[in-house]
Amino acid sequence: MFLRHRKSGDLVAIVEMFGLVNPAKANIIGRYQHGEEEQDPESFNKADLIFPSGEALPQCWQDLHYRDHELKR
Repeated sequence: MFLRHRKSGDLVAIVEMFGLVNPAKANIIGRYQHGEEEQDPESFNKADLIFPSGEALPQCWQDLHYRDHELKR
């Protein structure tokens, strides 16, 4: 899966999908898509990544407590 780095606009290939959808992890491993050679894996903060279309990542992928307000009813 490819995401876009918010600040640079470069594409990032996600290496570990489980980390992407796990809200307990703030960082994930990915590789920039530069040139012809595969780049070294790096750690990316999820807050710095968006979908290539420009949409933000789902809140349930980033916030472990995104539904806590529903429990207080």
